[in-house]
Amino acid sequence: MDYYSSSFAIHFLQLLYAKLAAKADPSRAKEFKHRAEIAALDLVHYHDELGRAIPFGRSLVYRFAMVAFWGALAYADVELPAPLTWGMVKGIVLRNFRWWQTQGDIWTSSGTLSLGFSYPSMYITENYNSPGSPYWSCLAFICLAVPEQHPFWTSEEEPISPQIPKIKAIRHPGHITSYLGGHCMLLSSGQACGYPMKATHAKYGGFAYSSAFGYSVPSGLFSLEQYALASQLGLSDDGGEYWKTRRLSEYAAIEERDGQPILVSVWKPFADVKIKTLLVPPVESTPNWHLRVHHIQAGREVMTADGAFAIRNVNSENGRYLDLYDESKGEGTSPKIIGNYDTNTPAGWDTGLNGAFAAALDRGAVGIKALEPHGQRQAMLVNADPNTNLMESRTTIPTLQHKIPQGQGMWYVSAVYAKPAGTGVPKESYLDGWKSPPTIPNWLALEMAADGGM
Repeated sequence: MDYYSSSFAIHFLQLLYAKLAAKADPSRAKEFKHRAEIAALDLVHYHDELGRAIPFGRSLVYRFAMVAFWGALAYADVELPAPLTWGMVKGIVLRNFRWWQTQGDIWTSSGTLSLGFSYPSMYITENYNSPGSPYWSCLAFICLAVPEQHPFWTSEEEPISPQIPKIKAIRHPGHITSYLGGHCMLLSSGQACGYPMKATHAKYGGFAYSSAFGYSVPSGLFSLEQYALASQLGLSDDGGEYWKTRRLSEYAAIEERDGQPILVSVWKPFADVKIKTLLVPPVESTPNWHLRVHHIQAGREVMTADGAFAIRNVNSENGRYLDLYDESKGEGTSPKIIGNYDTNTPAGWDTGLNGAFAAALDRGAVGIKALEPHGQRQAMLVNADPNTNLMESRTTIPTLQHKIPQGQGMWYVSAVYAKPAGTGVPKESYLDGWKSPPTIPNWLALEMAADGGM
């Protein structure tokens, strides 16, 4: 389930049919509206308070069409289910329009919409895109066909209701969504595209997707810098030249541990390497962290690279990439970004326990730490190739690396940090939670101990 399910096609077109064929086909029109009522209670979890929708899936060159579903609800005169209100729906649409107005790089020099997301980039496009494709964005303007007396227009714009759950398991798409930590985030397992789409592993197979830190796609097939493994676990059996990530899952489901929903998936990057991945959403006590757990059984020697979110990699003073973290500036990294040609430089590495982070002005901070007791992983910053991320043309990805010998099993417990910038979030606070990561939950410690992991 992606934006085709809601705004780009299925629900959107069903709502148009429900409006236009209400007299000719009333039973089907009623059913389509009922489906939209149910879906709305899930789809509200994909939009944050700043108006951003979570980038997930394909065809994101359609940009603000991501909110077309909400205007179609009004067009078809759907009766909103509580706690949704027309003020909330209006807010989702108008905040999204306003956010896109801040993305000045979406336009070409001739004033037309470019192929890309927050800036022009051919890497994120699909094989069916053309220069006219971005104008599918105009689906969002269905709200202009809504009469002026409709409550969509007469209601005051409202924020997302506090009655909307902060954490929600959405079973059909295999998502767990979170409003904690200053952004709207989803954890994902089980989705895959049925045909060979460009970067399908990144668009559907990633572990986490954020409204503040967009996903990344590869620019090429040589080295971590080109693969840009944001929110992905990559494995290499050739010393780090080619990397394989999660695309298909043999098993994927939402399960419960101690009354909390988690995502569990089983996948094989190679025929003789089996991985069980558990994704644990944030909790109120550590709202900027989620856990990513991997149990890897390696039938061959593999290198591993577990990436956090990608973040802007631009030094505010000189335009080069970020330097070591400077608290007075509120930006920088730890350890040092060392470029793409001298990655063995000691200054570019730290222990997995200390982790790796990057902070950028007006963007916030992201990072990753290893919590597993054996403590063998190393932390570094991947200097990702330009134009691999949807939202930033230059990014870095905090990453944990390791090598697993043939025939061994290994548990990884990655704590992934994300704190976006925003109104009321001073630069001095970007790393407030970095030194206080979550601990391994008791239920997880028991599962690991049962398999020799503790």
